Amino acid sequence: MPRDKTVSHKKVLAAAREEFMEYGFENASMRRIGERCSMTAAGLYRHCRDKADLFREVVSPSVQKIDDWLEAHISRCLRCVETNEVDLWKDSEIDMMRDLIYPNMEEYRLLLTKARGSPYESFLHDLTQRHQSLLLEFLPVLYERGYAPRRIDPQELHLLLSAYTTALFEPVVHGYSREDAFRCLETVEAFFLPGWKQVLGV
Repeated sequence: MPRDKTVSHKKVLAAAREEFMEYGFENASMRRIGERCSMTAAGLYRHCRDKADLFREVVSPSVQKIDDWLEAHISRCLRCVETNEVDLWKDSEIDMMRDLIYPNMEEYRLLLTKARGSPYESFLHDLTQRHQSLLLEFLPVLYERGYAPRRIDPQELHLLLSAYTTALFEPVVHGYSREDAFRCLETVEAFFLPGWKQVLGV
């Protein structure tokens, strides 16, 4: 349905975000969301089809930002390979966490910890699958250019990506302070990036 971008709709989204953060998707109440923004149930349903639709609208900008970053990241890596640039690691998922995720911890904590019962409850698994699909498209280019010393099959890649993604997002899931999250990110970077370089042969 067309999205109403009026002030009242913004109030609905703000109220929904508060409700979802407090109660999670499963236990959130459309009645309470209406009360939070001083709106009747009938009025609220003019802004959304149901609770799932409202949750999707609240979290989808956060999801889209990650999708956009990953697409751009793979494109940058492809350009590096095509132009024979030595450093494929000018940016990595570490930069995504540093520049996008950790500065917006609450936004992503809602997505990762309050989505049970919604279509987003397996978000980290879905993100790993998305990342894996992009990398599997990228790997043949590396092989053609002689970067990768050995083949890595989808099962191995999924295992590594699952461990990497989980480590990156643990500070969000557990509500670390930004200071602690960034400190941990340095450890994750020191541990994982050398391994990725060895596996990918770059």
